[in-house]
Amino acid sequence: MRRKGFPILRPLKLLTILVAILFVAPAVATAGWWSFVDRPGTWRSADWSSSGMLPAAPVTDEAAVYVFAARTGGLKGAFSVHSWIVLKRPGSARYERYDKVGWGSPIRRDGWAADGRWYSNPPEIVAMAQGARAVDLLPAMDAAIASYPWSHSGDYRIWPGPNSNSFVAHVLRQVPALGATLPPNAAGRDYAPGVASFDLAPDGRDLHVTLNGLAGFALGARSGLELHFLGLVAGVDIARPAVKIPAFGRVPLWPGS
Repeated sequence: MRRKGFPILRPLKLLTILVAILFVAPAVATAGWWSFVDRPGTWRSADWSSSGMLPAAPVTDEAAVYVFAARTGGLKGAFSVHSWIVLKRPGSARYERYDKVGWGSPIRRDGWAADGRWYSNPPEIVAMAQGARAVDLLPAMDAAIASYPWSHSGDYRIWPGPNSNSFVAHVLRQVPALGATLPPNAAGRDYAPGVASFDLAPDGRDLHVTLNGLAGFALGARSGLELHFLGLVAGVDIARPAVKIPAFGRVPLWPGS
């Protein structure tokens, strides 16, 4: 006679398999790839110089807003990028860079070159705006940077946050007009305090739900559909078709998306 198992075990088994396929397997595969990447052993030996993505000094008077991200160092680099914000004001001959770091002043201004490498890793531009659009965004960007709630000494935790990516994610949520979200491998971007957080974007076009940044989901015009687990993100980008792979990052489905 066939014995029946406990009904609750079947859903738990399916959930375990789903987590293994969606999150664990991609993260392990990315860690394996990262182990073969040539990289500096310490921060002292790393290259922090300009990547050359931006002119050393702005060549035009127009305003600009940039969001950069680059893989971080050590084992963390297998799972996460570090992100930062660069502002160029109209008529200014310099850039302003803003980072959240775990040492010194938590919100660091102009600590590195605007387009600098991070632990020798070249950055990518996550989002940008120039000209009149950037001029319109600058007041909101300034306000969002100033309103970051974890901006004091000691307000930093590598995982699950708040960290460098929690800072930039806060700014992007407060400035939905930029139309950007951080890459899926920006660990800490989904951190929120408390047991549970339900955050609807100011323009109502994105919903973010999280359990202390450890599990949750996002749904909306900018986020697409995302599932979050222990800082890893799996999902699909609908507006710019792409697959979001935990630890690895965003993979466009066709060029330019």
